[in-house]
Amino acid sequence: MTPVDLHFHSTASDGGLAPADVIARAAERGAKLVALTDHDCTAGLAIARAVAEEKGVAFVDGVEVSVTWGKHTLHIVGLNIDPAHPSIVAGLQSIRDGRVQRARDMADGLAKVGIEGAFDGAMAHCGNPEMIGRTHFARWLVASGHVKDVRTVFRKYLTPGKPGYVPHEWAPLTDAVGWIRDSGGVAVIAHPGRYDLGRTLTERLLEDFIAAGGEAIEVVSGSHSLDETHKYALLAERFGLLASAGSDFHAPGEGARDVGLTQPLPPICKPVWSRFGEASAKLEDNNP
Repeated sequence: MTPVDLHFHSTASDGGLAPADVIARAAERGAKLVALTDHDCTAGLAIARAVAEEKGVAFVDGVEVSVTWGKHTLHIVGLNIDPAHPSIVAGLQSIRDGRVQRARDMADGLAKVGIEGAFDGAMAHCGNPEMIGRTHFARWLVASGHVKDVRTVFRKYLTPGKPGYVPHEWAPLTDAVGWIRDSGGVAVIAHPGRYDLGRTLTERLLEDFIAAGGEAIEVVSGSHSLDETHKYALLAERFGLLASAGSDFHAPGEGARDVGLTQPLPPICKPVWSRFGEASAKLEDNNP
């Protein structure tokens, strides 16, 4: 395992642990370099950084931006950003402004199939009201006994064609990458194995991403099989992209990976953290 995790979440967006607690959990599991990457939000970064410094863990500021590319919803992680830069502050606020109305529309859809009170229920599971999303609805539906687990909720209610799904226009790819670059960060395509694009569209996405200024791709992800890790390592090499690694951890008991440690990058990869200066040097010092 590698003591690096550059993609996970806290209660500032849709994670189950507070920023301080998720950093402490990563440190307890042996992490030496981490990035908190909440969805469309940087509210947890200050406390996360403070706890990381206290625990002796190298930390870079991050975010995961919701993007619409063609007809597809994608996520672009920004690493080593300046969260106070006006470009990214305004861009992320523009995304958050649309989340609450989307949530009300989701609740209306669930009410039509007999599930009342979903908006208030989801809000009760949301640490940051601006960031209400599908995961908060899923947790409420499980907690209230409507469905047995989060995975089943998404399949039954919250994916395209289901009653609680509401399509939404997120940030354009070029805008999201631009905000990240303006703030001094590195743009990373998150968990590419989760997008049902096929070879031709995947290559087109990489071309558009690079043209916009994108520089990296998640090769190791909590969502990826070993075959997918090798696939994206080869694509990273072919397209000249840096490689990132992240668990995409949200909460204990959810998802395939805990926070803090990731599988090693394949040897052909150039790690994205080679761009992080002091944080990268601290990783080397802590992991001789």
